[in-house]
Amino acid sequence: MCQRSGVTRPARNPMAESRDTFPRIRASAVIPAALGFESVGKRFGEIEAVEDVSFVAQAGEVICLLGPSGCGKSTLLRLASGIERPDSGRILLDGREIAGPGAFVPPEHRGVGLVFQDFALFPHLDVIGNVMFGLSNLDHRTALAVADNALRRVGLSDRLRARPGDLSGGEQQRVALARAIVPRPRVLLMDEPFSNLDKRMRDLVRDETIALLRETGATALIVTHDPEEAMRIADRIVLMRKGRVVQVGEASAIYREPVDLAAARFFCDLNEVPGLVKSGKLETPLGAFPAPGLAEGAAGIAAIRPQSIRIRAPGFCLPGRVLERRFLGEIDLLDLAVQGFEAPLRMRGRDIMAAGPGADVGVDIDAREVLVFGTQEA
Repeated sequence: MCQRSGVTRPARNPMAESRDTFPRIRASAVIPAALGFESVGKRFGEIEAVEDVSFVAQAGEVICLLGPSGCGKSTLLRLASGIERPDSGRILLDGREIAGPGAFVPPEHRGVGLVFQDFALFPHLDVIGNVMFGLSNLDHRTALAVADNALRRVGLSDRLRARPGDLSGGEQQRVALARAIVPRPRVLLMDEPFSNLDKRMRDLVRDETIALLRETGATALIVTHDPEEAMRIADRIVLMRKGRVVQVGEASAIYREPVDLAAARFFCDLNEVPGLVKSGKLETPLGAFPAPGLAEGAAGIAAIRPQSIRIRAPGFCLPGRVLERRFLGEIDLLDLAVQGFEAPLRMRGRDIMAAGPGADVGVDIDAREVLVFGTQEA
C-alpha cells in the first residue's frame, strides 16, 4: 500500500447444465505414446515453416502449441501425422523414428489421430456413418454403440442421421472430434478444434474433450492461438514464433516468467513504460522496479499488466485521472491519465471504486505484477 502523496435472473448452475448437455460416459483407456521432435525443419519453397524444433510430449500429456497464425503450429501436426515429411530432423513415437533420415512410417500405421481445421467429413455419409468410419475392426453393433456414445459426449445424439451439409460449422466440428476419438489413438493431434464454436458451446465441448482425453490417457497436441485456452487445458505449453519454439513450460511458469517481451505480450495486454536502470532498478515515470540482469545505465521497459493497477482516493499514490470507464460484465476496464506519463494506462479489475470519466484518483501499481525487460528483448 502506497502512502499519501500530499497531492490534492435466477442463478444458473453451469456444472448442472454441462451434465445435462453431455452425459458422462466412461471411456476405455489406451496405452499412450510419447511424441518427440528432434531438430525438425520444414520448408515450403522459400518459406521456412518450421525450423529446428525440439521438444517431447510425454505419454498421456496434453500439450498446446500456442502462437500467432503462420508460426508453424499446424505444420508440426501435419509432420507428426505423416501428411508432410520433414526436410531435416526426426520425429519419434515412443523412441521409434517414424519420420526422418532413417525411416518414414505411413500415416495409417502410426496410431495417430488428427482433427483437421476444415473437418474433412465425408459428405455422402450421415453423422453416425462418419464417426463409425474408423471402427471397421469392430462388429457393426459394437461400432454403433461406441460411435453413439462419442456423439452423445459432444452433444449430437439428436443428429445421428443428418448429413454434413445439413449441419452448422460448429456441429461439423463436433462430429470431427467424435470421429477422431472413437478409434482410441495413442496420440491425438487437434488443429484449433474449438475455434468455430460459440463461447458457451466452446467451453462445454472443450471441457468434455479434455475430460475424455484424461479418461483415455491419450497423448494430445492441440493447436490454438488463444493463450487463455492454452492455459486452461494444457499440462505444458509450447510457445512458437516464426517457425521456432520460443519457450516450453507450464502455464504458470510461462505467464510469470516469459522469456522476452514479445512472449509477455502474447499472454496479456501490457502497459509498456520505458526507463533507465539505476542501482539495480528500472526508473520510470511511474516508479522504480527491480531489474535483475540489466546493466547499470541500460535502457529497459517496464511491462505493467492491467490487473496490477489499482485506483485509490485522490491524494494517494500517483496523481491520476479517469479518462474512460467501460463495464464488461465480470470486470471494469479503465483508461487512466497519470502525471508524468503521456500515454494512458489501461487498467482492468473487479470491485473498483466508483469513479467515472474526469474523476481525480490515486494510481497504485503492484510491483510484483510488473515485468522488466531490456530494450533488445522487445
